[in-house]
Amino acid sequence: MSANGSPSGQQPTATYDSAFLKACRREAVPHTPVWFMRQAGRSLPEYRKVREGVPMLESCMRPELVTEITLQPVRRHNVDAAIYFSDIVVPLKAIGLDLDIKPGVGPVVEQPIRTRADLARLRDLTPEDVSYVTEAIGLLVQELGATPLIGFAGAPFTLASYLVEGGPSRTYENAKAMMYGDPELWADLLDRLADITAAFLKVQIEAGASAVQLFDSWAGALAPADYRNSVMPASAKVFQAVAGYGVPRIHFGVGTGELLGLMGEAGADVVGVDWRVPLDEAARRVGPGKALQGNLDPTVLFTDKDTVETKAREVLDAAAGLEGHVFNLGHGVMPNTDPDALTRLVEYVHTATAR
Repeated sequence: MSANGSPSGQQPTATYDSAFLKACRREAVPHTPVWFMRQAGRSLPEYRKVREGVPMLESCMRPELVTEITLQPVRRHNVDAAIYFSDIVVPLKAIGLDLDIKPGVGPVVEQPIRTRADLARLRDLTPEDVSYVTEAIGLLVQELGATPLIGFAGAPFTLASYLVEGGPSRTYENAKAMMYGDPELWADLLDRLADITAAFLKVQIEAGASAVQLFDSWAGALAPADYRNSVMPASAKVFQAVAGYGVPRIHFGVGTGELLGLMGEAGADVVGVDWRVPLDEAARRVGPGKALQGNLDPTVLFTDKDTVETKAREVLDAAAGLEGHVFNLGHGVMPNTDPDALTRLVEYVHTATAR
């Protein structure tokens, strides 16, 4: 049975009729559902308190800590879904790659992947490699009840970018040089990463996640033709690998206005939209048959309550004709955001869209 129930007559679970999953399935909702990327994290004082002295990757491997961090924004903000607290490099660490998340820098890979011989270091991911994920999601599903849990993974292109560059990059010069200069090695690298990512998402779905989101954070660096030829096949492989579970699949990237149609084509049920493209225009680019997620500019939350509501109303108005809409920011919550502004925003969207 699929983690969120399925239309095949099997008994659905507690989350099946939630506003979030209904919106993902493009069904009528009691109100527009809301959750925020990076809702669990540095904007919350309770997060900073429980994370004190615990390195990022270690915090992703402690089931009770993951459970507490994932639940914090649900308790505080009354959001319609939880997002599993993790990091995109967790599955890479789990298969034995020497990498760490350095404060103020991000993921740093000790030995970048640059040659065909390096591919041998990317072995298959097994459920045993991430047993802490299964344990944490089991705890979360019990606590969350009717609130859906969204599984989390980085997309093959974004993972490849970190692995080839050795860390964060603004230009992706090494990754793109491999993509253009050694397309066979590039294709094999992304294919391996697609298998690892799919395995990581399967663990989460089988443990009880009700939906999954694939973060292709850096795909906006690509031209549409390069995305279609060199990246989309790997993302499509991930989505296809989890299609049989019947859970909604969300695809999100930053600066991907030119890629929205292709990102939907890759196999997502819901396409995430950043703040650069209005949702009505995004719907035109994506085409029918998909729900959209987004897309308030995260910096709006640094203004006053009236301005936040005005800008949120603009998002809701642009979404008025959509088949399905999940309200979110156009990127993650910024660390200095006032948590109360998020709580008020959730309440405003719920009230303004109550049907």
